[in-house]
Amino acid sequence: MRQIYVVLVVLIICTSCKNEETKNDIEGTWKMIYAETKQGDSIEIKDLSNTDFIKIINASHFVFINQDYSNVENFYSGGGTYKYQGKKYVETLGFTSVELIRNHEFPFTIKISGDTLIQKGLEEVKAAGIKREIIEKYIKIN
Repeated sequence: MRQIYVVLVVLIICTSCKNEETKNDIEGTWKMIYAETKQGDSIEIKDLSNTDFIKIINASHFVFINQDYSNVENFYSGGGTYKYQGKKYVETLGFTSVELIRNHEFPFTIKISGDTLIQKGLEEVKAAGIKREIIEKYIKIN
């Protein structure tokens, strides 16, 4: 009987000492399935029929990649750091070829349901003449 108690105590100690980081629900590889941009009084739906748009998010950074298979000139990507708390998600775009938006913060709201992520927000950079509302929907692929 004493051996059973010793084994139980050892198991409890081993499992409680396990130092495993919990993965945030936003982390992973996400594929865009829908994108809507409202600018002024017009709404544009992104044509994804010949395009893959992937967003990869780890514990501290994000990167997005747009591969248009019909026109290699339309390839673009960017990345940086982010803050995520509750439904608030803020990207700081540190890596981009567009200098006017480099290091700009873009605040969004995020809703994650199962394998689906919905990102909404206002992208506004006065120096670059950008002011548009976006809605993006992604499915988790990894």
